[in-house]
Amino acid sequence: MEIVEILALLPHRYPFLLIDRVLHADEKTFRALKNVTFNEPHFQGHFPGYPIMPGVLILEAMAQAAVGTIAKQPSFKPGGLVFLVGVEEARFKKPVVPGDTLILEGELLLFRRGLGKVAVRALVEGEERASARLSFVVREGAE
Repeated sequence: MEIVEILALLPHRYPFLLIDRVLHADEKTFRALKNVTFNEPHFQGHFPGYPIMPGVLILEAMAQAAVGTIAKQPSFKPGGLVFLVGVEEARFKKPVVPGDTLILEGELLLFRRGLGKVAVRALVEGEERASARLSFVVREGAE
């Protein structure tokens, strides 16, 4: 899934669109890519002299990566919005820095009546940097 397709599914835009490509998505699994670059605004202050991607942004990238699988659910309607509602078992093992290619991969654990849960990992060169279980709710557009 190229960026144009991602933009059609996610309401996020610069500087908060945190995935560059969905490499794979079916009804159960997903894999997405985020190129981490020094010109991203958070690196100015996190941290000067030692730029690392904030953990909360890694979690957000994980959540955005799941959209490909969520959109493949039979009950998902185009224009629906996906809201992150819970984070469990988040672990950060090693920093993500400018120049890294972050691979976000996961599995849909549950999806019923617009509520769901995914297990996600963030990898750099095959090494796990972070993991979490994320809960979400799908709404049929903003009110």
